[in-house]
Amino acid sequence: MSEPFQLNAATLQGRWPVLVSRLLAEDSDASQVEWVQGLKSTLSSAGIQLTSRHDRVAEARLQAATLPIESPVLHVYGAGLGDLQQVLLERPGLQHLHVHVLNGALFKQVLERLDQSAWLKDPRVELCYAADWADIQFPFFALPAELELADELNAKIRDRLISEVHLSFNNLHFDPQSPEILQRLQGNLERVRGDADIAELFGTQAGRSVYVIGTGPTLEQHFTQLSAIRAQSPRPLFISVDTAYRPLLEHGIKPDLVVTVDKNISVRHLPLTDSDLPLVYVPMSDPTVLAGWRGKRYAAYSASPIYAALRQQISKAQLHVGGSVMHPAVDLAVKMGAAQITLFGADFAFPMNKTHAGWNDGDLGPGAQLARHWVLDGHGQRVKTQLNFRGYLTVLERYIAQQPQVRFLNSSRAGAMIAGTGYDPEFCQ
Repeated sequence: MSEPFQLNAATLQGRWPVLVSRLLAEDSDASQVEWVQGLKSTLSSAGIQLTSRHDRVAEARLQAATLPIESPVLHVYGAGLGDLQQVLLERPGLQHLHVHVLNGALFKQVLERLDQSAWLKDPRVELCYAADWADIQFPFFALPAELELADELNAKIRDRLISEVHLSFNNLHFDPQSPEILQRLQGNLERVRGDADIAELFGTQAGRSVYVIGTGPTLEQHFTQLSAIRAQSPRPLFISVDTAYRPLLEHGIKPDLVVTVDKNISVRHLPLTDSDLPLVYVPMSDPTVLAGWRGKRYAAYSASPIYAALRQQISKAQLHVGGSVMHPAVDLAVKMGAAQITLFGADFAFPMNKTHAGWNDGDLGPGAQLARHWVLDGHGQRVKTQLNFRGYLTVLERYIAQQPQVRFLNSSRAGAMIAGTGYDPEFCQ
């Protein structure tokens, strides 16, 4: 053991003996670090600097300034080189500082090189692995370098941190005063007024099993089985998201309902057939799709402020929307009374190096070759994804955690592991 590690380990052993055992078991080779020089120096891992190499303390003070000065409890995600912790502990009103380790091997490397005992000894500090908590805690600061370097154990918390950090930026696209949004809402006003309320479907399938069908690549593994099950009686209810509708039709599978929420979904994605299939939509949906749809239409709102004024004019029930059409489709199944929901194509990732089932790479967004992020699949292995997919996954996991009365199953292990779901033995081993 290095001299710094002996000092740090002695402090840790006195306060968190179980955590010391976990750290000693970490593979130091899994997170190689090196010193980099600037006006001063810092440590770097995988080419990513843990802090500024010029003035670590000045950087830490900028970071600390984003946290409420009056808060008695603060959370820091990633331990860095201890600079932010030291700055925050200068606050006389701080009672508890929770430091959440995002990469155990990396933290061990820091402890081997730098004396961290000053902040570790402070009685206000509580140290843990980020994954020891079920969800993120507020108020927090997440060290940017360690969001990039988070390990597999702490990946779920990393994803939730990034989703939270990006939330305000993502909401900029939903300005209630946007001319484009106002025009679209006005164009659909009379349809929303005349169409059925989604609330009419609530409670109509009490106790039934429901298949919610997304368009992730793993859907292609199940077309044959779904076709056979569709012909059975009784059978589960089939709810399809908009982009899965065309691939299902091409394989002779007619869903019972289709759900659409994205303003960019057009007749290219939702072909206008002579079918009497019901369509569930929100007022931002494409007017061409709505005008040409032959089946019954059910209008719904989301919680978005863009619908605040419209709600005052026309009363319709609400579905949960969090960026992906999978969210309202799953919420609809729950509100219809489903006892069990099996998810198909809910991959939130690019297994088999594909983006979607039934569509060419890049048809529905960036191609798989552009993916720079990852999640863990059902085998515990990394699978490529994009940043917004990780955010959608976070929203769905939090929603599932709020529905203890429903059993959620996944039909494939090849896509992202979805917290709160089991694996349906009928479709995956």
